[in-house]
Amino acid sequence: MNWVDTILQGVLLGGLYALFAAGLSLVFGIMRLVNLAHGDLIVFAAFLILVLVSTLGVNPFLAAAIAAPLMFAIGWLVQFILLNRTLGKDILPPLLVTFGLSIVIQNGLMEGFSADSRRVSAGALETASIPLAGLNIGLMPLLTFASAILVILVLNRLIYSTSIGRAFRATSDDPVTAGLMGVRPERIFAMATGIAMVVVTIAALYLGTRANFDPSAGPSRLIYAFEAVIIGGLGSLWGTLAGGIILGVAQTFGAAINPEWQILAGHIAFLLVLVCKPRGLFPRAID
Repeated sequence: MNWVDTILQGVLLGGLYALFAAGLSLVFGIMRLVNLAHGDLIVFAAFLILVLVSTLGVNPFLAAAIAAPLMFAIGWLVQFILLNRTLGKDILPPLLVTFGLSIVIQNGLMEGFSADSRRVSAGALETASIPLAGLNIGLMPLLTFASAILVILVLNRLIYSTSIGRAFRATSDDPVTAGLMGVRPERIFAMATGIAMVVVTIAALYLGTRANFDPSAGPSRLIYAFEAVIIGGLGSLWGTLAGGIILGVAQTFGAAINPEWQILAGHIAFLLVLVCKPRGLFPRAID
């Protein structure tokens, strides 16, 4: 067994999990909202990309660029019209509403696309690889990891170096005081969810091109996202990347030992981190 290759593949897989988790981490860090429909929204975006690829005949990356503003609009409207009404000191209403949203999305996709698994074709990129130090690194996993780093860099830049980022932080700290200063928290929250949906679209692009997906695939993606977020520390974007890498490496090690242990190994790593660091590795409100 080539342990170096196993670690490398785990790190690259961690980039995909970090993309799954980045939008979830952003929304939680700003409005303390746990979105149980997050995984289903990733699958919804993957189906949207699939429809654009099949109807317009464009490549998946262009389809994702078209889908991103649509997903932003959907996220903005869902937050502004629906989820803002549930926010408050009680965490139960958002959980119930997003759980219901998850069921609606799953059943809607099932009705529209059946239960068959699908995949978005990326052509030659699917099998392209780069030789490095005696190892062949898949180009698609490498693009996924690079995209995860780029997304986190852009989100951090947005949060810490722009006026909208200052509004995000102010509203997260104290929405009432921010409102007195002219900030409209309901619009800021809608903007944050819209941005999270753009990240979801990027995650959906790589989900659809790297693996099969079906309408019921959302909950498992939500679990991976939750685990990456919690391992890294709630609300920490760079922690989310670290959490995704830990989860990915654990899974590839488990699969190298026994293919049946892949998913279990990731869950065990998650539990071990919680035992040692109950608040995650880098707990922050927003990073």
